[in-house]
Amino acid sequence: MTRVSVTGIPQDSGAPVRAGVPEHGRVPKYYAVRILLTELVDGLEEGQTLPTERDLTERFGAARETVRQALRDLLLEGRLRRRGRGTVVAGPKLAQPLSLASYTEGVRRQGLRPGRTLVDLRSWPCPAALAEELDLSEGEPVWHMERVLWADDERVGLESTYVAVARVPGLSSDFDPDSSFYAFLHERVGITFADADERLETVLATPREALLVGTPPALPMLLIHRVSRDGNSRPFERVRSLYRGDRFSFTARLSGAGPGPA
Repeated sequence: MTRVSVTGIPQDSGAPVRAGVPEHGRVPKYYAVRILLTELVDGLEEGQTLPTERDLTERFGAARETVRQALRDLLLEGRLRRRGRGTVVAGPKLAQPLSLASYTEGVRRQGLRPGRTLVDLRSWPCPAALAEELDLSEGEPVWHMERVLWADDERVGLESTYVAVARVPGLSSDFDPDSSFYAFLHERVGITFADADERLETVLATPREALLVGTPPALPMLLIHRVSRDGNSRPFERVRSLYRGDRFSFTARLSGAGPGPA
């Protein structure tokens, strides 16, 4: 069955999620413009430039601020991105698996070139909370390695890794910070991860983080906390990974018997 909302946009009532129009059909003006703008974007190719704000206000018969709000929504959603002084259609989000696979593997699977830029690598005394997570003594030296994450030529995240100096004493001299840390551990140190605990949440970047990743502070970010364990079930690393919410989604394969969701 097809219904037409008050905006004149056809909506498939059998779709998994309707287009955001409530049953009473009354929507804010910016959302009506957003629906029309989404239809326009769907008809363009990745990288194509949108008409100017002035052209869009004339096309949709809406105020410029109304158009700007609709554009901000699609920018935050990752459908659009800024290029110079214009706005272009963005490509699909990077689908990163929630698994023990490294960031490098996940990005390469999607045909993109992973990269990292080292921000900081130093050792410092382990604080009490981190020592408890990594089963270390308080004050024991730990490495802190912070790197900006890239996919092709685009900054997409920020990663902080904490690991005991005693377990990777040559990290600062032997490791190429633009390479996979997991590959280094496996090939050079002989450590393989067995399992990990992860927690995923949404946050806003701090001004410093936004500057490093190259995003507005108001852009929602996806934050993953991970504690990984080695083959002896010993905690090995603590990672804080911050990903752009407009460029990333995460996938997981679930299995098991029993009734489905209620």
